[in-house]
Amino acid sequence: MTSRRIVSEGKDPLEGRDLVDTSPGSSERSNIAPAVSMSVILKLLGFTAAMIAGPIGVYFLSVNIVFHGNATLAGAAAAFTANLVLIAYIIVAMKEDQSDKIAAQETVRKTQ
Repeated sequence: MTSRRIVSEGKDPLEGRDLVDTSPGSSERSNIAPAVSMSVILKLLGFTAAMIAGPIGVYFLSVNIVFHGNATLAGAAAAFTANLVLIAYIIVAMKEDQSDKIAAQETVRKTQ
């Protein structure tokens, strides 16, 4: 059993509308700029490295040097360090968000 092939003559056979090339390169150039700036990516990578290396480093340094083998206290110190890194990230993100708003307000004031 064979099936019929619908041959298009410039119109969409199902909806009856004209087929138009809507690819970005047809009439306008596409925007290939990244959605996030490089400084934001570098901050995120820095805090990611701090979140990994900080608590692990604090644990292994404190378990042998500070707490003399007490893994519970060393684990608590590592958890405290992870919380410090997280709080620092939140503060930096809030300040960055505020600086973006201030810069936008200054741009509006300059144009008026």
